[in-house]
This record gives sequence, C-alpha cells and structure tokens, in this order.
Amino acid sequence: MDKILEGLVSSSHPLPLKRVIVRKVVESAEHWLDEAQCEAMFDLTTRLILEGQDPFQRQVGHQVLEAYARYHRPEFESFFNKTFVLGLLQQGYHSLDRKDVAILDYIHNGLKLIMSCPSVLDLFSLLQVEVLRMVCERPEPQLCARLSDLLTDFLQCIPKGKLSITFCQQLVRTIGHFQCVSTQEKELREYVSQVTKVSNLLQNIWKAEPSTLLPSLQEVFASISSTDASFEPSVALASLVQHIPLQMITVLIRSLTTDPNVKDASMTQALCRMIDWLSWPLAQHVDTWVIALLKGLAAVQKFTILIDVTLLKIELVFNRLWFPLVRPGALTVLSHMLLSFQHSPEAFHLIVPHVVNLVHSFKSDGLPSSTTFLVQLTELIHCMMYHYSGFPDLYEPILEAIKDFPKPSEEKIKLILSQSAWTSQSNSLASCLSRLSGKSETGKTGLINLGNTCYMNSVIQALFMATDFRRQVLSLNLNGCNSLMKKLQHLFAFLAHTQREAYAPRIFFEASRPPWFTPRSQQDCSEYLRFLLDRLHEEEKILKVQSSHKLSESLGCSETSLQEVANKAAVLTETPCTSDSEKTLIEKMFGGKLQTHICCLNCRSTSQKVEAFTDLSLAFCPSSSMENLSFQEPASSPSTQDGGLMQASVPGPSKEPGVCNPSTAAFACYSAVNERMVDSPDEFRCSEDTSVPNDSSKMLINKDVPQKAGGETTSSVTDLLNYFLAPEILTGDNQYYCENCASLQNAEKTMQITEEPEYLILTLLRFSYDQKYHVRRKILDNVSLPLVLELPVKRTTSFSSLSESWSLDVDFTDISENLAKKLKPSGTEEACSPKLVPYLLSSVVVHSGVSSESGHYYSYARNITGTESSYQMCHQPETLTLASSQSHLLGRDSPSAVIEQDLENKEMSKEWFLFNDSRVTFTSFQSVQKITSRFPKDTAYVLLYKKQNSTNGLNGNNSTTGLWVNGDPPLQKELMDAITKDNKLYLQEQELNARARALQAASASCSFRPNGFDDNDPPGSCGPTGGGGGGGFNTVGRLVF
Repeated sequence: MDKILEGLVSSSHPLPLKRVIVRKVVESAEHWLDEAQCEAMFDLTTRLILEGQDPFQRQVGHQVLEAYARYHRPEFESFFNKTFVLGLLQQGYHSLDRKDVAILDYIHNGLKLIMSCPSVLDLFSLLQVEVLRMVCERPEPQLCARLSDLLTDFLQCIPKGKLSITFCQQLVRTIGHFQCVSTQEKELREYVSQVTKVSNLLQNIWKAEPSTLLPSLQEVFASISSTDASFEPSVALASLVQHIPLQMITVLIRSLTTDPNVKDASMTQALCRMIDWLSWPLAQHVDTWVIALLKGLAAVQKFTILIDVTLLKIELVFNRLWFPLVRPGALTVLSHMLLSFQHSPEAFHLIVPHVVNLVHSFKSDGLPSSTTFLVQLTELIHCMMYHYSGFPDLYEPILEAIKDFPKPSEEKIKLILSQSAWTSQSNSLASCLSRLSGKSETGKTGLINLGNTCYMNSVIQALFMATDFRRQVLSLNLNGCNSLMKKLQHLFAFLAHTQREAYAPRIFFEASRPPWFTPRSQQDCSEYLRFLLDRLHEEEKILKVQSSHKLSESLGCSETSLQEVANKAAVLTETPCTSDSEKTLIEKMFGGKLQTHICCLNCRSTSQKVEAFTDLSLAFCPSSSMENLSFQEPASSPSTQDGGLMQASVPGPSKEPGVCNPSTAAFACYSAVNERMVDSPDEFRCSEDTSVPNDSSKMLINKDVPQKAGGETTSSVTDLLNYFLAPEILTGDNQYYCENCASLQNAEKTMQITEEPEYLILTLLRFSYDQKYHVRRKILDNVSLPLVLELPVKRTTSFSSLSESWSLDVDFTDISENLAKKLKPSGTEEACSPKLVPYLLSSVVVHSGVSSESGHYYSYARNITGTESSYQMCHQPETLTLASSQSHLLGRDSPSAVIEQDLENKEMSKEWFLFNDSRVTFTSFQSVQKITSRFPKDTAYVLLYKKQNSTNGLNGNNSTTGLWVNGDPPLQKELMDAITKDNKLYLQEQELNARARALQAASASCSFRPNGFDDNDPPGSCGPTGGGGGGGFNTVGRLVF
C-alpha cells in the first residue's frame, strides 16, 4: 500500500483522480497490516509531511498518517518513540533543519495521536528538557509561536519545579530578541499574532505556577534596563504587560525604585523602553505601568531620570497620537509627562510645533472618536499654556486651532496642575511611599522665616495675592536693573512658578528692611508695609525724573540708599501728578486722596487741604464715658487694665508732631500717621483720678452694634471707618490756630475721601503707648470683618487750587490715637452726598500675641481681580446717600449687610488660603471671622480690600487675547531662566536628600504628619530662634503637610 501511495502522489495524474485514490487508501487503514507494513506507511507519510514538495503531498501525508495511527495505535506508538522524537528535535529530518517549524508541527500532531498511550509520558519528560533547550537557543518568532501552540495544548511538556522558572526567564529573553524587519501589513499582523501566542503561554504558566511570575518580571526588567549598546530589546516585551496583575503595581514599582542595585542608567533605559512599548498594538495597561513607574521615581525623588526621559521621549509619545490603536494610552502618558514636568517649559515646547497639524488633521476627519480625543488634548494644552504663559508667538497658532473646543475653568486647571507635579503630595503611589517636600495641595508657595521675619512674609503674601498689583509688577520690563521693584518682581515670579514648598526671600529682605529694624527681631508689619510702598514709590519717581532728563545712570541700575531716595524724591513734591500716566504703580494701585476741612467756630472761616494716602489707620471707638477725659499723666498705680490702654488723640494739623528716635523704641514709625509721640508730653497726659473700666472701653459710637453674651460689643471695620471719618471738635489743648482770628479757637474738623484707591489698606491701631512703662500694649478687642465694605467717596471737580503732596500716611493726628475726641457734627448737610464705592475683602494680616515687640504674623488671602462679579451679582442699585457731614454712619441697616450675608454664603465654598511662613493651607472665610473668638491673642491687624467694577486691570490684556494665558503677564526671559534653573536645582537637591536618607535607613517605615490646619491650635508664633518658632514651623527643612 505504501508503494501505491508513493507512486500516486508523484504521478502526473489529474488531481481529482489522485484525491479519489487517496480516499481509498485512507479507507484501507481499517484492514489488518503487519508491523512492517505499518512502519513503512508511517515512514512514507512522515516523509510526505516533512519533505512534501507541494501542499497536496503534505495534506495526503497528514490524512493517511492520522488514519493509520488511529487503527494501528500500538504500531504507531512503537514508531513515534522517544528516540525518534529526540532525533527530530536535535538533528532534524534528512535535509530538514531541526529548527524548522514543520518538525514541531509534526511532533504536535503525533502527541495528539498517542495521547492515550502509556508511552506519551516518556515523551512529556523528554520534551520538558528539549523545550528548555530550544528557548535557550533564542528561536525565531514563528518557531517560538509553534512551540507555544504545542505547550498550550500539552501543559505536561512545560518544565516543572525550578526548571519552570528558568524556562519562563529564558522565554522572556527570547521575546526580547524578537524582531520584525518587514513593513508590510500582512507580515506585521502575523508577527503580532506570533508574539501574542508566546505571551499567552507565559500568562498560562504564571497562573498555574505563581512562583514563576516575579522572576519573569525581573527578567523583563533586566532586558529593558540593559545598557549594552549592541543589544536592543524587542518592543514585543510589551505584550507581557497586559498579563501582569494590576494589584501588583505598588509592590513591584516600589521594589524597583528602591532597589539600591538598580543604577540610574539602567532605570533610565528601562523607562525609555517602556515608553517605546506604547507603539505595541493591542497591548493593554502599558500606559498604566509607565505612569506607575514615573510616579514611583518621583516618590523616591529621582528627578534626574524623570527629566532626562521626559525630554528624550516626549516627542515620540506625542507622535503616537497619530495611530488609533495606541492613541488612548499615548495620550494618557503624554498628559502625565507634561503635567508633572512643571519646573520648566522645555518639554511642552518640544511638542508645541506639532500641535496645530495634529489638531487640523483630526478636525478634518469629523469622526466622533477624533472629537473626543481633541477635547481631551485641548484641556491638556490649556493647562500647559496656563502654567507657562508668556510665549504668545508659540501659543497664538494653537489658540486659533483649538478655539472651537471648550476651555477648562481656571479652578480646574489649578487643581489638575497641583495634583500632577512630581512634588505633589497626591502623586505618591500609596501610603507606604515617602511624602515629598513639594508644594502643598494649595499650589501656593510659602516663605521661609529667616529669623522673626514673619512680619515681612505675611505682608508679601498679601501683596502677592493682590492679583492686579502682582500682574502689574510681573509685567514691568526691568531687565538690567537692580532696583527694589526688580527684586519684588523676582520674588513674585518665584512665588508663582517655583517648585519649592517654600522660598527663602533673603535678597529681598535685605533690600527692603528699614534701616532702623534690628535684624532677627520682631517688627511691626504695618510699619514695614508703609516703608516698602514708600521705597517703591520714591524709586519709580526718581527713575522717571532721571529718564526725562536723560541722565546717564538710572536709579534701578545701582543700589540707592534710603537717604538718597528721599533727597531725590523732594524734586517731585512740588509738581503733583495730575494724570494716570504720571502716577507711579504704587499710586495707581494703593493711592487715594483725603481732604481735611477745618471750620473756625468763631469766625466761620475755613481751610482745607488734600493729601495722598496709601493706607488708613483706624483707631478704636472710645466709650462715651471717656470723651471728657483730660490728657494728663496716668495714675501711678501699675495695675492699669488693657482696656484703658487706648491711644490718645493728637492736636490738629496746626502743630507738627515730632517723631521719636527709631532706634530707641520698636513702636516708633518713620511715618506721620501711625502711633507717634509728640513734642509736648503734656498732650498725652490723662487725669490721675481717672479710671477706665474694661467694659466701658468697649462701648462704641455706633449704637447699632450687636451685643455679645455678657453685654460685650463687637465692633466692625465699618464702625472704625465711620469713626475715622466722623467730624471732630477741636477744643482745649486741641484748639485750632485760626489765621483770620489770629488766635487759638474752637473748630470743627471733617475729613472726606475724594479719590479711592484700587486696593484699600486699612490698619487697625491695636497698639497703644504706655507713657509710664514706655511700651506699646495691644488692644485685643474682636473686630468683625465684612466681606463687602462700602467706602464713602466724595469726588471733587478740581484739586488745582489745593495743596497736594504725596505721603504714605495721612497727616491727621486725630486718626493715630484711640482716645480722639470725636463728636457728632453740628453743621448743616451739604446738598451732594458721597458715593458708596464697594470693596471686597482680599486679605487679612493677623497678629498673634500681646505686644508689638513679640508674637507672630500670618495672613489670610484669596484671589480677587478687578473683573470679579460676585458683588455685582447681589448688589442692588445704590440708593443710599451719606451726608457730607457724615452724621448718618454706615450701620447694620445698610444694604451692604445683606450683600455681605449673600457673599459670605458663597465665599464659604471659595478658596481662602492661610499663609503661615513656609506653610500654606486651604481655609475658609468662616475661619477668618472666628480666629479671635477662638484664639483671643490672634487679631486682625492689616486689611486689604479690592475695589470692584474696576477697569484698571492690566491695560486690556486678558486671557482671550492669547497673550496672558493664565491672567498673569509673560515673564521676562531672564526671570524664566532663573526659575527654570532653580527648579532643576531643587529637584536635584530633593534627589540627593532622598538618596542620602535611603543610604541611612533603606527599610525605614514612613511616618506622616496630619494634613491641613488644625483649628484646635493657634496658627503658630515666632520663637526666639526665628524660623517660625513653635508650632512646628521653626525648621526650614522640616516637612509640613
């Protein structure tokens, strides 16, 4: 029969005839044959299968072999023995090489035919050894796929025990050597199919023997982390990722990133190659593992690797967006890489040139999947342009391309950025990973306490959060200069863009510290604020004068002393600014004008004066029982109560006060307004027989002030402002010298605000001077802070006939002391009433302590811009009028009370921040309101209010123009380069610190501090050692969460 079959398949008969005869041969298999005949038939069919010249011969061989093996199983078992199979695997078959896939296919079919025979067990044992040898020889993908098919059907052939681990490791290495040189779709699909079969085999082994998984993954990492330039592992290894249980991510990534034996070069190679895996089609979870490794490296602060890999691979990842199969994973990785790379725009700018083409391509195809993708990409692009504003030439084409897609809100952008940075606390993989010393979840940067410098830190943070002022400072072109404004711009830029948790403002502190401030000693933040604004104002004035006269040197290009500033500024005092263009930035942002009107009650002659101010100092309202006090030496009894330590009024403007030597007392100020001593000590005396009860000291002028439990009253900022503007009768020692009468006369003095500032600074005069003990004591009265403040402003048509001069302080001594004798007005009301200008509370500087020479400052603040509409939403048309005599004080029945309540409810959900030196946390307006009631020594001291309906803004620049993408102006290149350099240095510092800690205690467990601000404890105080003192803020390097 074998001879007949051999002659048939080699004959030239028609193929249909051959098929009929083959069918007869297959049917004859049922008949009995001796062993020699069977063996001859098996030899022939084996030769046809392995060496057949055409598919027909190979098909005939399979059909006949299967039929004869079924009916003559013992004979086939004897033929298909261990020796025969071993010969096929090790030597091949005649001219057929042993690595030919046909041999594996033949063995695979033979195992199926003798599966029920006892001898199959011997073959299984043989194959367990041979398959290991075969994978060690690095078979080609096709052969490895056929071997996988065989092992998938016959799991008994897979090596057992320790050999199973070795087999898996070798199979991983084999996959790492796979290559596909063809670019044809058919060949590529076949290659992907072959790799999938091999990876599925590994998955089956891992499930059957879990002990093989970890060694296999270690082998994967060893392959992709190899630095051998002669070997490039195959991207086919990506096919294994989808079979790794996701619950193992944390353990595996932590093991990899904390292993001291893994060198940086190896980790860099591994990460780069994992990112290359994104191009592998059909592989799932590659993006998940890539991001997990990126986060793991950030958690152990290996920022050098992250920087190098991001810059090297960001364009490759972006290019993967063109391919639909891998687009979702590529977009996920691209988003993470860009959003986490926040120290420099370098990575984002690498892909910027390619964005427009990609967007136009996907917009043109009109597919729903493309639209969804573009919405996601647009959100990512907006986040990056917001974070790295200042490149209009790069961003304008992109903004035009994506203008039809929704733009995320600023709040959403900030949230995304804060959660994505390498130094973000929410970036850690799990609680077991180390927390980072990066920005807090607020996204804001703290200021390091340099030794009792909280008075500066709190003021700077309040000014920084004054959005319009910050934007104007950042927009100034100060390149090449070294002025104080340049240093403030530098500080603001770092607060906005640094990756550090807290910034050390050493250069700015040395440049802005008043000369009489003793270093490392607590100072008055209000005094510092006035000095700072005055310096900035005077510098700009001198710069303008020098520019107009084309002087060879500018003030900003050399360090100028305070005395020089004062001398040069005197030139401008004779020529007041009448237009906005002539005003300095400080005048535009904080400058207002106050008119004083004094009427002699004898001859009725009047005099008036208009002066500029940048802040108003509000004294506390005295009780009615204290209005008749004479000003004499206080009683000798040392038991004076705090309630009686209120400041005395100072005579009118006809007497020039003298300022005490600044070096002799911390309370003394250089300015004319804030708590000054006068030439004659008699003007500060109180009668010896006068006692001031504590309760009566808290009685207010405004009778509508709400009563607290126990009969105590709580004044509001509105009450203090009303008291400040209330008319005053100048009598007794305070009599006014009337030039018309040529003598001292009783007079009535009134004050009116004639020009309101963009930002209204209010200082609450909490420190009263004790003449006996020569110290300033603090008034601890609680003051209610309205969200909405209506400032009465009476505008005048012209000031040309008035004497104007710039000063940081209002030269009216009646506002500087707490016992000013304010009386109700006696004159008739003028026809025209002041306009009520609305202001929203922007920031509050709080003093914690009982003395101005000690304690601690911190601030609450929020972002408010001139375009804020929260007031407009609830404010009704202004119908109230306020008489010029101001006899109708703003009381609780004002519409502002209703407005404030509405706003207060809305503000509860808005972002307020607590700036406490290096610590920045979220808080609420409710916490601001309750701070004094919860911590009696913590009281509001300096307030910043932002005028609403303001169009001053930023000269028309806004986000819609594409120039100021995030509302802040573009940074000068010099600043951006400095920030980028420092951010990179910071990441390197973090990495070095992490490595040092790892060397000291590689297996130390993590400990956490509670997150957020503990309302059960006061925010902290400055200690004698500086740096924030108690409360956990005294160590710069300490992590605060």
